[in-house]
Amino acid sequence: QERFVESGGGLAQPGGSLRLSCTASGSHFSMGWYRQAPGKERELVAVDTTLGASTYADSVRGRFTISRGADKKTVYLQMNSLKPEDTGVYYCNDGRADRLRAWGPGTQVTVSS
Repeated sequence: QERFVESGGGLAQPGGSLRLSCTASGSHFSMGWYRQAPGKERELVAVDTTLGASTYADSVRGRFTISRGADKKTVYLQMNSLKPEDTGVYYCNDGRADRLRAWGPGTQVTVSS
């Protein structure tokens, strides 16, 4: 069974930065980062393909950068200029909605002063 392991979350101040990492047990053409804020549904934050094409949610465009490892099993999310509304649990998974696998444990990101 496919597994995802996320890491790198923590507490950051508004305006600060964090870098998330995720390792999958299998390779993926497309990988994405998702987040779930308290009391809200999980949403797509950023998607990257092995062709180098990336897309971002409007709320993070210009602040977050997604990147892939050469092995196609790792994905990173560089988060800059963090805002309190970025708080949530961040997950990685396949970047295509019709190919989502079981969710991993995620990594908690808290942005607070």
